[in-house]
Amino acid sequence: MKTVRIGSGAGYSGDRIEPAVELAEHGGISYLCFECLAERTIALAQQARLADPDAGYDPLLSARMQAVLPVSVPRGIRIITNMGAANPRAAAAETARIARRLGFGGLKIAAITGDDVLDIIAAAPWKLMERPDETTLALGDRIISANAYLGVEAIVQALAADADIVITGRVADPALFMAPLVHEFGWDMEDWDSLGRATVVGHLLECAGQITGGYFADPGYKDVADLARLGFPLAEVRADGSATITKVAGSGGAVSLRSCTEQLLYEVHDPARYYQPDVIADFSAVRLAGDGPDRVAISGGRGAARTGMLKVSIGYRDSFVGEGQISYAGAGALARARLGIEIVRERLLLTGVRTSELRCDVIGVDALHRGPGTGAMEPAEARIRVTGRTDSLAEAVRIGNEVETLYTNGPAGGGGASKSAREVIGVVSTLIPEAKVTPRVSYQVT
Repeated sequence: MKTVRIGSGAGYSGDRIEPAVELAEHGGISYLCFECLAERTIALAQQARLADPDAGYDPLLSARMQAVLPVSVPRGIRIITNMGAANPRAAAAETARIARRLGFGGLKIAAITGDDVLDIIAAAPWKLMERPDETTLALGDRIISANAYLGVEAIVQALAADADIVITGRVADPALFMAPLVHEFGWDMEDWDSLGRATVVGHLLECAGQITGGYFADPGYKDVADLARLGFPLAEVRADGSATITKVAGSGGAVSLRSCTEQLLYEVHDPARYYQPDVIADFSAVRLAGDGPDRVAISGGRGAARTGMLKVSIGYRDSFVGEGQISYAGAGALARARLGIEIVRERLLLTGVRTSELRCDVIGVDALHRGPGTGAMEPAEARIRVTGRTDSLAEAVRIGNEVETLYTNGPAGGGGASKSAREVIGVVSTLIPEAKVTPRVSYQVT
């Protein structure tokens, strides 16, 4: 039975680069996929593109391509990635420049667009999924991006046109890994069970090192060896949609039944109805079985007809956040930290800093869990963090400034102060008909 080997080169925008190189060199893979796009990431990318028409793609795209092209191109490994973010065409042009500089002529690079639906969202009110009583009208002129989650169609089209590298904007995360399977096995786009099984594979691979022990590790409970050299996963996928998850022999981490089970359930609300642009995947009958060291066999996924609706991620200007931190150490550190918080609270009132939300925490004591701590001993060190949400950047700056003044105007022994102020980009979602969205593919040849 034909088998396709797909490697996962990244699980988020800032992920490590060397595990992807290791997969290309030693994984025997035919495809290397980089999943680097989160909801907030693309909103920030749209901001960057507004400032510079040639920007808006993933900031690590150049470094990744310089690292993986020299080992991927000679081996015929095809690369698929959503590092195009808000500007896939510019990302393709940059990739072409890198390929030429490395001496790789004749590479065909596809850029997939059509996910930007800002005009569609602006043309009519759309109900917000997170706020059922509101529509996009409530966001007014604060919307900066609106991107639909595309499926595999355009990626499959690019692969069929012999693209060596495919760069997308917003697509569903599993679609990056599903598309090569649809292309290689010739599955019909209404073969719901095959698409459901492909979704299982894509979902297992999309977070890269999470399934090989990263994020999974918990010392003394779930021990994972050699995390500093964590190997990223690859899948051996067969024509019936069954697969085996593994990693490069000798790399760090571990592929186990437990790591695969955790990743299967990661960020899934209803395992029996996991909505994707191409299919409603059903994970409820998935079976996992050990298949040797660092090998887990996956089978049993199913699927149902897609809904005909696409999720749209909408980025908007929400507010500003100001933050200040300072540390205290030694005897009475917690009491001094508490006094510092009281001073900052009063100062913000006295100076008229307006906040719609204010948090004052002692990190390591009550920053995550409110109420009295469980430890019987006073901490030997305490770091306070004051964070406030404001309507303007100027107001946000004042919060950090007040914390910093504790150096000379607060309790004894404060040190290591830091402060910051930034704009907050909010993200909400809506659904639009699939028929309103037209994916497009353009090509560059080096």
